[in-house]
Amino acid sequence: MVVALPETEPQVASILKVCHAMQVPVVPRGAGTGLSGGALPSGHGVLLGMAKFNRILAIDARARLARVQPGVRNAAISEAAAPLGLYYAPDPSSQIACTIGGNLAENSGGVHCLKYGLTVHNVLRLRGYTVEGEPVQFGSEALDSPGFDLLALAIGSEGMLAVTVEASVRLVPKPHTARVIMASFDDVETAGNAVADVIAAGIIPAGLEMMDKPATHAVEEFVHAGYDLDAAAILLCESDGTSEEVEEEIGRMKAVLSASGATQLRVSGNESERVRFWAGRKAAFPAVGRISPDYYCMDGTIPRKRLGEILRFIAEMELKYGLRCPNVFHAGDGNLHPLILFDANDPGQLQRTESFAAEVLEKCVAVGGTITGEHGVGIEKINQMCVQFGSAELEAFMQVKRAFDPSMLLNPGKNVPTLHRCAEYGRMHVRGGQLPFADLPRF
Repeated sequence: MVVALPETEPQVASILKVCHAMQVPVVPRGAGTGLSGGALPSGHGVLLGMAKFNRILAIDARARLARVQPGVRNAAISEAAAPLGLYYAPDPSSQIACTIGGNLAENSGGVHCLKYGLTVHNVLRLRGYTVEGEPVQFGSEALDSPGFDLLALAIGSEGMLAVTVEASVRLVPKPHTARVIMASFDDVETAGNAVADVIAAGIIPAGLEMMDKPATHAVEEFVHAGYDLDAAAILLCESDGTSEEVEEEIGRMKAVLSASGATQLRVSGNESERVRFWAGRKAAFPAVGRISPDYYCMDGTIPRKRLGEILRFIAEMELKYGLRCPNVFHAGDGNLHPLILFDANDPGQLQRTESFAAEVLEKCVAVGGTITGEHGVGIEKINQMCVQFGSAELEAFMQVKRAFDPSMLLNPGKNVPTLHRCAEYGRMHVRGGQLPFADLPRF
């Protein structure tokens, strides 16, 4: 209906107060790089663009933290902290464009989240405004704060609880050195099992990523990262720390990978080669975009020991739906990124793609995983929320939403489905034709 681009906190508060008084929905939005439709505008509401809140307010080297506004790009924090020997660890592939506000909303990860954690592990404090336009703060810059952990509740809440205007994020020292092993495998399932073997050996790499052959071929044509194109799959395993720590850990990882069936091991010889290996992985999505008119990226997460099983399942789905699916994984934490290739101009392909994706996500739940690891639910996976959670859990989620936003005006229709929607999806048992909280609005 209208887009608002505030520049000051009083303007944010005023917009929210007016919208609340008029019972108009508000959708906060950052850079719009999200992959689950979490910031999709509401046709009858206000889109609250936070792009002008783009200042780094302070960097405290002693406390190792930065105070930033939500419109600051992820990579800009590390760029600003680099002269102090510090950086911000969460590094989603879109870090050159995505903003901290969106990272907070979706609890974003990245290729180094295995060792350094997701967004929720790297934020100390948030300031923002409630739907009524009242100031609110979650967490503190101390190591702990009393009461319930509302900071963790706010991070990943997809703009449904409050509008963030400032965040205090952790900075970590840049490692003295880092090296990457590129391990080749002649079988995708063997590569998946090798991931579990590395973790089982007590090693927590700085990054542990997997790409199958279709993905490496697409990337190599685009980035020229130096990948082994004969391998059915490759693993990228990074170690960082002091030179002595890295040397010892690289040796241990090489031994595990060799015992797990690696056909070739190649260790980055210098910093430029290490950066090139990671540049290829981070360019996987645009690289795949060059070989297909359209593609659909997901991010289900599974127990590491089930990687091989899931890869077999995805191969079966390729045959069932007649669609190709290169695979890229944050393998260390079991976060899958299948890339289903399709052509939206071909009648029926989009529907087959969405059915393919739904089956993969529901398989993730069936093997003990979850429907998202870092992209959020948005509207993309809202039906699969009905598969992962029962009615009692969804009722509890909705009560949390109502505690912060009784009128359901902040980013409505995202993240948490109503029980009515689940019943319509056919995944919620209805006793006597009635659902609890039947008076809740239907999104």
